[in-house]
Amino acid sequence: MNPSEDAGPLRARGPRMARDERRAQVLRIAQDLFSTEGYHHVSMDDIADRAEVSKPVLYRHFPSKLDLYLAVVDQRGAALLAAVEEAVAPVQSGRVQPGDGRQVIGAVVRAYMEFVEAAGSSASLLFESDVTRDQDVRARVEHASSEVARRIAGLLADVTGLGEDECTTLAAALIAFSQGAATHRMRQPSTLGREDAAELMTQLLWAGVQSLVRADFRYGDA
Repeated sequence: MNPSEDAGPLRARGPRMARDERRAQVLRIAQDLFSTEGYHHVSMDDIADRAEVSKPVLYRHFPSKLDLYLAVVDQRGAALLAAVEEAVAPVQSGRVQPGDGRQVIGAVVRAYMEFVEAAGSSASLLFESDVTRDQDVRARVEHASSEVARRIAGLLADVTGLGEDECTTLAAALIAFSQGAATHRMRQPSTLGREDAAELMTQLLWAGVQSLVRADFRYGDA
């Protein structure tokens, strides 16, 4: 039997929930508050009130506001990584073929467009965090973006023949462009649909990357 969060002398104010359910609820509420108000303008009291739990219950799940914030960031980061992995998976079967490079670019752009559209304002927790002064915290916030960059750099190496440093730089630029376009589209809605916006960005980015493909690179090489 799952223990209720409301067991014991300190009872939660909201409906009874199992521990995992309560944690998921707190994460959802914290994500909403942190993304709309910012880390420094949200207190544990605010989160406890919105979740309708006592502060002792809240602190049993998360020892501090920073721990809660980073748990939310980790959750968003995992969603971004999953979106990119799903997008690039079809490109990775078999040997590299002509057109695969453009497919990689398009897949990454669409992954960011779809992620930001689904995440809404919570995407800012990864892209525009206001808690990055501490080096360890910054590394945690940027972990997902770093992993995505590493993944994309490897794919770019497969479709361009360029070196590791070159592909790492290109991956960072590709992410910045994709992230910026996706965020702009969320904040400034227009008649340009998601697919049209993704195709526009793909054309722009692939034109640049294609011009950098090594002259001696051969598609289909093992």
